[in-house]
Amino acid sequence: MKEEKIIVPANGYLMLFVFLIIFIGSIALAIITESPGYSALIVIALIIAPGFIMVQPNGSRILLLFGKYVGTIKENGFYWTNPFYTKNKISLRASNFDSERLKVNDKLGNPVMISTILVWRVKDTYKAAFDVDNYENFVRVQTDAAVRKLASMYPYDNFADEGLDEDITLRSSLNEVSEALEKEIDERLSIAGIEVLEARIGYLAYAQEIASAMLKRQQATAIVAARHKIVEGAVSMVDMALNELSKKNIVELDDERKAAMVSNLMVVLCGDKDASPIVNAGTLNM
Repeated sequence: MKEEKIIVPANGYLMLFVFLIIFIGSIALAIITESPGYSALIVIALIIAPGFIMVQPNGSRILLLFGKYVGTIKENGFYWTNPFYTKNKISLRASNFDSERLKVNDKLGNPVMISTILVWRVKDTYKAAFDVDNYENFVRVQTDAAVRKLASMYPYDNFADEGLDEDITLRSSLNEVSEALEKEIDERLSIAGIEVLEARIGYLAYAQEIASAMLKRQQATAIVAARHKIVEGAVSMVDMALNELSKKNIVELDDERKAAMVSNLMVVLCGDKDASPIVNAGTLNM
């Protein structure tokens, strides 16, 4: 048998009633009749006793008969089974696994620290018990392997100076990365009968040896982008000012005065500090 088999054993309460009748009745008869023959009934009652089994909610019991798989009990309740069955417990509850922080290289080769949070549960008890040696350890090892593979598929961030046009990055695309991670882990754990309920990145940062340098790089990229936007807006405003002055005939400016005006406006608009105004009370040449 290569697949899970769900079984429902005999009612435990009914067999408990039978057990008590045999056990108490045999003792009573042995005392009343003083006959040792009733001791055999006591032995039978003691053989019946190990067959009682209780299954808790979201729990299961795998039944084996001398090494042969008989079936799995998943429905909670009180049952009686063959006393010679081996009864192994496997929990069907959802389990939470927070992996250790791993140092891996992203798509660009930059070392990053990454960890994952995984929510999983056993779906197929046969695969979990017999297709892998230790399914809990299997979950941990395969999750770490999946995280290493995922980190190598995407860059940590998208920097324009590297000529990358990546839509998905580890830092800015957590939803897409988490979906890819969940799919990768689910494929790896399916052979152990494990169902992945959720997988997401729990921690993500550059490794300590390059964290400071990459922070400066991010700051520089942000400053350059901001300056580019400021210059673009300043040029637009200067062009609008010159056009409006010319259109409304407010003042006639030659090329030299236009250049001076452009220079002053660009300094005022692009400067990172407030400009100090100077009032010219004389001619324009002053």
